Amino acid sequence: MNILIKSATILDAKSDFHNTTQDILVEGGLISNIGTHLKNPKKYKEIAFENLHISQGWFDSSVCFGEPGFEERETLENGIKTAGFSGFTTVAVNANTNPIIDTSSDVAFITSKALHKAVSVLPIGALTKHSKGEDLAELFDMKNAGAVAFYDYKKPISNPNLLKIALQYASNFGGLVCSFPQENKISGHGVMNENVTSTSLGLKGNPALAEELQVARDLFILEYTEGKLHIPTISTAKSVALIREAKAKKLDVSCSVAIHNLYFTDEHLTDFDTNFKVKPPLRTQEDIDALIEGVKDGTIDMVTSDHNPLDVELKKIEFDHASYGVIGLESAFGALQQKFTLKKTIDILTKGKQRFGVAQTPINVGETLSVTLFDPSEKYTFSKAHIHSKSHNAIFKGETLKGKVYGIISNNTSVLK
Repeated sequence: MNILIKSATILDAKSDFHNTTQDILVEGGLISNIGTHLKNPKKYKEIAFENLHISQGWFDSSVCFGEPGFEERETLENGIKTAGFSGFTTVAVNANTNPIIDTSSDVAFITSKALHKAVSVLPIGALTKHSKGEDLAELFDMKNAGAVAFYDYKKPISNPNLLKIALQYASNFGGLVCSFPQENKISGHGVMNENVTSTSLGLKGNPALAEELQVARDLFILEYTEGKLHIPTISTAKSVALIREAKAKKLDVSCSVAIHNLYFTDEHLTDFDTNFKVKPPLRTQEDIDALIEGVKDGTIDMVTSDHNPLDVELKKIEFDHASYGVIGLESAFGALQQKFTLKKTIDILTKGKQRFGVAQTPINVGETLSVTLFDPSEKYTFSKAHIHSKSHNAIFKGETLKGKVYGIISNNTSVLK
């Protein structure tokens, strides 16, 4: 790829040109020159957008694409395009497909389908066979095939000994084990946060205790095994405190939070809108405040869109029976900017890479170009017109967001609007 990017404000603390506006000359996918008013004698394609800003490419640690098996929800091809239009150069894809991604050949299928695309797709292998929580899957073989972590998506590991064995085994090859923070015997059939709101709505509650007991248990097991653990999508203030304490002990633990759990409280369910039915459930403002503080002080390592496309038949039904999940790639940047500064937002969107083994690519001469292009200032109301996914189960419809994404340039190709 040979291009000239014009008048881009570079936001990259690892770049020699951080916080300056430059032209960027790219030849063969490598940055060959950075400077003001660069000439273009070879007539390369020029890329210019209004109020153009660029940063290192963004990363999302929890994305679902339906393929294989649920192509009616989302295909890999369209999911990759959606991620690119949303500013993500790398996404970690969950194993909740059909069949479940629990063998090296399943991992190879995902990686082969994503070859030579602008968005790097990193498979997360199932932790247990068929994600049933009974026997460990082929962790080492999947790691060798390209799996970056092991996770039974949204399914807690009910057997504590299984988690212990998984952490011990995976530590032999640096594998990252993920454990969903929910104790099913406590959560029961709860469909929203257990609180005064659930009582008034007549919906069964899922208490914060269900999450916090599981987090505490997992951290005790982690301390015993000295393994490597990631706790995805926490949602309560006590979970933040428990993980902060574990990090003070130097345990090898990371965690994430879903963007919607930083934004909405359980009071948004008063209209029984199933787009607000998520797992973990939306909690209270006190929890949101603690989660935001956890992101700011580094206790929470990454924020994810937790993008999970679901077809209309799974959402347009009675609230109790609707499926959990929302799409979030398209709204991620705009929603984050409503909660954090631009500097912190870019930090959030790039800092999870190291935990999942993704290389950092500074915007410097001689480096491979892997960047996100955006205008951070534009405000808009999120609507159906902003959705690129096949499924439209978007929680941010009608919300005012800030920041327009132009697309990405990565892997010697591009996805640009």
